[in-house]
Amino acid sequence: MARYDDLLERLAQYNAAGSLPMHMPGHKRTALGGTELPWHLDITEIDGFDNLHEAEGILKDGMELAARLYGSARAFYLVNGSSGGILAAMAAAAPFGSRILMARGCHKSVYHAVELLHLEPFYLMPPVDPSFAVTASLPPEAVESGLAQHSDIRLVVLTSPTYEGVISDIAAIAAICHRRGIPLLVDEAHGAHLYFHPAFSGGAVTAGADLVIQSVHKTLPSLTQTALAHVQGDLVDSQRLAHFLAVFQTSSPSYLLMGSIHRCLKLLEHQGPALFADYAQNLQQLDQRLRALRHLRVLCHGAEDCSRHPDFFAFDPGKLFIDTQCTDLTGPRLAALLRQRGVEPEMTAPQGVLAMTSCCDTAETLERFGAVLLELDSLCRNTDPPYVLPTLPPPPVRHTIAQARQLPAVPLPMSEAIGRTMAESLWIYPPGIPLVVPGEVLTEDIVWSFQHIADSGVQLHSDSGLAPHGILVTQTR
Repeated sequence: MARYDDLLERLAQYNAAGSLPMHMPGHKRTALGGTELPWHLDITEIDGFDNLHEAEGILKDGMELAARLYGSARAFYLVNGSSGGILAAMAAAAPFGSRILMARGCHKSVYHAVELLHLEPFYLMPPVDPSFAVTASLPPEAVESGLAQHSDIRLVVLTSPTYEGVISDIAAIAAICHRRGIPLLVDEAHGAHLYFHPAFSGGAVTAGADLVIQSVHKTLPSLTQTALAHVQGDLVDSQRLAHFLAVFQTSSPSYLLMGSIHRCLKLLEHQGPALFADYAQNLQQLDQRLRALRHLRVLCHGAEDCSRHPDFFAFDPGKLFIDTQCTDLTGPRLAALLRQRGVEPEMTAPQGVLAMTSCCDTAETLERFGAVLLELDSLCRNTDPPYVLPTLPPPPVRHTIAQARQLPAVPLPMSEAIGRTMAESLWIYPPGIPLVVPGEVLTEDIVWSFQHIADSGVQLHSDSGLAPHGILVTQTR
């Protein structure tokens, strides 16, 4: 068959041929389980359909297409989301028990890798934007300073863009890392779309990061759970990455998921420039509408110009973070009002709501969203500036995450756990960034911050499910 053949089309052709399926999966391509799912396209690694972990045919072609589109040396399909890619990338780049430098605001999958690999992390604290209370870009000089303080760092890990769309200067940070022979891993789960139009820039692959993990499903037309891993340069062995991808991903990957990645890549190859030109134009039209907002603010949109945020290196215009500060609304209240009007937001924070867009949003859908925002804005009134939670430094550390996980744990009410050592993580989901992790000391300031977040209506999550009222701590201090 021709190179860059479409995987979903080949699956349909195979089903139409009427071959007798004496193999997995157990549904045998029948609709016994209902007609809602495409059972007829779901197969296993049979002859002619390649093997993800030893790709030589159509899956290899698709991954080569991904590398070509993004400009990496090698790309891999991920069927366990960016989380699986993060685990594999960190295992490939950071030796067991080594020290790493990582942004404090990384996704919990990074912390899971720290736990599994018994890594010792040193944290980088990006500044917080004072007007919107969101994390700003990670300054390259902070990475330079961190590496100067810790000469035995084996890997640097950061997130760009952030959940709210803030992009860091990856090219400068990569150059700093590479002068010391240290690989840079960028969690670009929210940035797979930053490569196809000048209005969207800041992609970490183009900027020279050694490892880049992207969630195709987050900002591109692909099924949930699909992602890509990219590797380039000579600091990380691509075969070592391939090995750990086989460790952390299923040995029976879904051909439906891989087919949706393949279809998405082919769409980008053939229609990407036109799709993203329309997308950029639609966002510009939305911006014009949002200039009429009088109370609500949208980060780097409408009249709220990015030049007002000197700590931002760049910004992804596809993210719409609606700020409720200085209004009589909270983030959870705004989210509820949006739902009443048929709009489901992506994430709710105490001070605002995040709405995500993609190239699949039309001028009509964005116009509808803008109309709802303007309606809600007309119902708001201004209030005094709110109290903004202070940015707390990382708490004292008594054990590594891996060590703390091995210690006996006991549940305590949050107020009685002050001064004790955490035995679990606590986070807001989405975005799944831990606020405190095992081995760290629970301080009075942290407990007070937790209470403030919970009182705002935003739900806190913990491994045990005890939060926000209780928490697991180690039996001994």
